[in-house]
Amino acid sequence: MANVVLYTKIECPFSKDCKKMLEEKGVEYHEITIDDDPAMMQEMQTKSGRKDTPQVFINGSHIGSFDDLKALDSVGKLSEMLNI
Repeated sequence: MANVVLYTKIECPFSKDCKKMLEEKGVEYHEITIDDDPAMMQEMQTKSGRKDTPQVFINGSHIGSFDDLKALDSVGKLSEMLNI
C-alpha cells in the first residue's frame, strides 16, 4: 500500500471529506494537523506551495487538495497510485 500523508485542519470540511474518502477505500494515512503548529504549517507550505488544507502527498509526491484527489479518482488514477 502507498504511503499517504495529509496535512489537515481539524474543522476543515475538505480535510474531513478527504479522510472519509480514503477511509472508505481502506487506505491508511498519516495525518499532520497544522491548526496550532506554525512549524508544520510552514512545512506544508514549503512542500506544497499552498496554504489551503488538506494537502495530500502519496509516496512523497504532492497530489494537491481534496479536489485534486477527487479528480484523480474520477479518471481511475487514484487506485493505481494507492496500489489498491
